[in-house]
Amino acid sequence: MKNTKKVALFSAICIGVLGLTACNKNESASSDSEGQASNDPISIMAVLHTPEVPDNKLQDLIEEKTEAKLDIQWVPSDNYTERLNTAFATGTLPQVVTVSNPDLFREAIQDDQFWEIGPYLNEFENLSKLNPDILDNSKVDGKIYSLYQGRPLSRSGIIYRKDWAENLGLEAPTNVEEVYEMVRAFTEDDPDGNGQDDTIGLADRGEMYYGAFKTISSWHGTPNGWGEKDGVITPEFMFDEYMDTLNYIKGIHEKGYMNKDFPVTSKTDQVNMFKTGKAGLYIGSMGDVEGIYRDATALNPDAEFDVHNYVEGPDGEYNIWSIPGYGSLLMFPKNSVETEDELKRILGFYDQLMETDTMNLLLWGIEGEHYTIEEGTAKPITDNQQAIDREVRPYLSLEIGEADSTGRYEGYSDYEPKVKATELEKDNENYLIPDLSIGLHSEEYIHNGERLQEIINDATYKYVLGQIDEDGFNQAIENWKNQGGQTIMDEYTEDYNK
Repeated sequence: MKNTKKVALFSAICIGVLGLTACNKNESASSDSEGQASNDPISIMAVLHTPEVPDNKLQDLIEEKTEAKLDIQWVPSDNYTERLNTAFATGTLPQVVTVSNPDLFREAIQDDQFWEIGPYLNEFENLSKLNPDILDNSKVDGKIYSLYQGRPLSRSGIIYRKDWAENLGLEAPTNVEEVYEMVRAFTEDDPDGNGQDDTIGLADRGEMYYGAFKTISSWHGTPNGWGEKDGVITPEFMFDEYMDTLNYIKGIHEKGYMNKDFPVTSKTDQVNMFKTGKAGLYIGSMGDVEGIYRDATALNPDAEFDVHNYVEGPDGEYNIWSIPGYGSLLMFPKNSVETEDELKRILGFYDQLMETDTMNLLLWGIEGEHYTIEEGTAKPITDNQQAIDREVRPYLSLEIGEADSTGRYEGYSDYEPKVKATELEKDNENYLIPDLSIGLHSEEYIHNGERLQEIINDATYKYVLGQIDEDGFNQAIENWKNQGGQTIMDEYTEDYNK
């Protein structure tokens, strides 16, 4: 196909693969009109995130439940891009390609190289249960070309040292002023009671997206990535609320209430500060609390943690940024899925894979061997952890949908803050800030968006560190616009107004 090499270039940069299916183009797939499995195997090249290739124990059971024959080739994640590029360059596209962003394939989609699957979903009992809002977020030119692997829309919130807060008479902060007071008190008021000046309030890391910045920015009412201003799709850093966030975090940094070197701090080092009792507040994924707790209490059995999500901004409202609801998407190239019947056969496999029992098998393994059921949730059998890692974990890359659409078990936890974190993730769905750029197309963004964002990231850190002032930050915005940012705004706005 004429765009094969161009698509291969995009894939090398931006695509993470969970699974993709190849077929023999010299054989036609046989299926009935409802897309039931034929005798032809569905060949899958799946990314391997574990050290070992799994044996066929779970695969045999999955094949039995789905009535499909699978030929899975496990490829280590480090080697995937090379394998994918080879497949594109040689025209040997697999049946199923997993992508992080369907817009990367827009030109190939418009060239009719991928199947539009939206019209078929209601023909399948389980595929029809996929979340329509998440499917909408995956659309290209208003059409559905992919299945999704579901992710919580927003995990963001606060993890804090509950024992420190109780020592100082503090409750969970409910607004940005109370967050500031907590990080101040955790720094200045000897929260661990050891008589030494050896604690800070906030531990953060050099990551704009999943570190503290984006969540604090949400509290201040900043758009999520892109918003609308005077009819123009405009990046978040051109809104006043972004500058409010900069000044808020700069104030915390200047006072020494957070780690001074946060722009060059890794997540590992950030978490270690929290685990070891150096810092008392962590802003990010609330679900991290269980791992932090277990490591922290191994060092200090008296450490206590809690989680919280609702923090009102200066306007008295709570808002939180969100993702589109998926981690990756499955797409179906036409040069390997040659007929409608063949497409239905593959969709039929995924429909069967979404059956509750099958999805539990895929994610948790065999009941009684890999997990037990506790309080309606799946509890891994820790005595068999090596077998779980070897036999079950590799298959996580084949999941589609989420618990709501498949009915599968959630994971068990006997740690109350972890259970609470899961509940607060769902509560966050009432306060989400969508990214207005989702579903919009900008050729300039595809080619230069990540490079241009580094201009803003650098200016953001420099402002917080006091190395530039507001004029310097505005100069960075002008630099961003002149190097292609204005083109992105124009292209997004044009697409938005169609």
